[in-house]
Amino acid sequence: MISKVKAILLLVFFISNMTSVNAESSCVGRFVNPISDICWKCIFPLEIAGLTVVKGNPSPEGSKKIICMCPSRVLRVPIPGIPISFWEPVRLVDVTRTPYCLVNMGGKQMASTGINGRGDVEENPANGTHSSFYHVHWYIYPVIYWLEVLTDFICLENLSVDLAYLTELDPLWNDDEKALILNPEAALFGNKIAQAACLADCTAASVHLPLNVLFWCNGCQGSLYPFTGTVTEHMGGVQTSLLITGRFMAKLHREGLLLGSYGELGLCEKYPMPIIQKSQYRLQMTYPIPTSKNCYALGHTEVLWQSGKEFPYKGSDFGYLVWRKRDCCLRAIP
Repeated sequence: MISKVKAILLLVFFISNMTSVNAESSCVGRFVNPISDICWKCIFPLEIAGLTVVKGNPSPEGSKKIICMCPSRVLRVPIPGIPISFWEPVRLVDVTRTPYCLVNMGGKQMASTGINGRGDVEENPANGTHSSFYHVHWYIYPVIYWLEVLTDFICLENLSVDLAYLTELDPLWNDDEKALILNPEAALFGNKIAQAACLADCTAASVHLPLNVLFWCNGCQGSLYPFTGTVTEHMGGVQTSLLITGRFMAKLHREGLLLGSYGELGLCEKYPMPIIQKSQYRLQMTYPIPTSKNCYALGHTEVLWQSGKEFPYKGSDFGYLVWRKRDCCLRAIP
């Protein structure tokens, strides 16, 4: 079995040898430095047996149990353990207007599409609003596990680094009408009253945690619907990329590709969560300028930290690290 170190080296070699379109390609990016680019304090708060051991950013309440019981995969009988709650960096996200551009993997072009340059941000001359379209690439990135920060810790996701999803291959991502297959309820929230409710979500996400009950909102960035890459009210690259990331994660939940991992239900295993619980996630920018000092809840206002994070050419695409709340029953026998 190939070691994790060899697997990582092979991944880097494979990506570094991908074909660039040409010298005029607009694909930009950089590799994430797992030491200096990651906000390691975002792993907190840490709770053990219902007690907060290390404080951190606002977080959904973890299990208050002192002892938990979960079935063992080895012995096939319930095994007692201790509830533990923390935040885990698990995924990387590219948000790019250049097809097949791997922003978080050094700005390598994965395939030639015959298109030079980025998709434009278009202005509607009738009302002065702007619209844009972005693609998303989703990477499995269990950085704590493959760096062996914690060894033999059963609560960590023990997968390898991998490119798991490209929206260029998804026929629903660029078609709002076809996307109704996944989100037929979108028609209910395309009105001013529903969108006005997002102001409350914006405030809550910026002060404490997003409001899960307002599941159609992405806080200060706008509406999570539809689950496509088209944004009709583009107010800036940072705002739009955060909105696109939230939409894509909501889409993965609807498709059953993302699961719930926190609360009492998450102690023993992940569970189906077809409607995203926004408080389960935090985002941290990795490109163009890593926000290595902090991470933010979904829908948190970008106004306070977006300055200098968007600029022409090399600062027009974006990368994010996804942090996920994890409640787990820590047992001696998995």
